[in-house]
Amino acid sequence: MLKNIKNTKGFTLIELMIVVAIVGILAAIAIPNFLAYQAKSKQSEARVNLGAIFTSQSAFFSEENVYSDNFKAIGWQPIGTAKQVYSYGLGASAGACVAAGSVACSLWANPAALAITTCDAPGSLEAATATIFNATARGNIDSDTSTDCVHINQAKVFTNLPNDVSAN
Repeated sequence: MLKNIKNTKGFTLIELMIVVAIVGILAAIAIPNFLAYQAKSKQSEARVNLGAIFTSQSAFFSEENVYSDNFKAIGWQPIGTAKQVYSYGLGASAGACVAAGSVACSLWANPAALAITTCDAPGSLEAATATIFNATARGNIDSDTSTDCVHINQAKVFTNLPNDVSAN
């Protein structure tokens, strides 16, 4: 009977514990990297949408010879599901819109995300004129206390201040 016990095949408790420890170490390394890549992909989505706003503004400018502070006028709206992370704004209100229902907030394409803090672009955000426009994407992409703000202007210059990914 003792001979049958020695011939049974399987893993010892030590072997299983070593495997669990290795899997735990790999998960501890992989999960933060995955979350960082996921946050960067959300930032990329904001940059793509801001690029589309730039294109819409450029088309509007070529027809009207002025930039607009109104998404409907330029024919842009965000594409995607209702679970959008970013809200988008135009002009001077893009950095300062905080009160849901105000005139400035009516420019935001995703008013549900307005509860987060405001964004301030480098310098001052100016209202759209014949030569200037500003657009901002604002969101909290990793559910912490910092906010991600991505800006674009009429020269198609992107700024990302504050950057929620590098704030971690």
